[in-house]
Amino acid sequence: MSRKNILTGSPWEDKMGYCRAVRIGNCIEVSGTVAIVDGTIVKANDAHAQTLNILERVAKVLEELDASMKDVIRTRIFTTDVSLFEDIATAHAKYFKDIKPTTGFYGINQLVAPEYLVEIEFTAIITEK
Repeated sequence: MSRKNILTGSPWEDKMGYCRAVRIGNCIEVSGTVAIVDGTIVKANDAHAQTLNILERVAKVLEELDASMKDVIRTRIFTTDVSLFEDIATAHAKYFKDIKPTTGFYGINQLVAPEYLVEIEFTAIITEK
């Protein structure tokens, strides 16, 4: 089976030695992804907007691997504040309400920078079409 890596140009990819996503065969793993906090559309205090930003960006990565959000079978959601569950869950449901992947929701001490409230990992399996 061949391997395809998706790189996004992030300086962290070379610094840390990782890529955004890897596809081998029909299996795709997407690295933990945080939002692009721009201070206008996505603010450091808006978990809903951060979650939507992550989901939008990962949808594009999956397209590059000939997959879609419909192929996602698992998400792992990490947050620095579990009281934001409703905001994060509502955004997650915008993409996954009908797909219903398995998921985990984890409260953690911190993410790589204080402006990040949410980080999500994804697993997708492409089924035969």
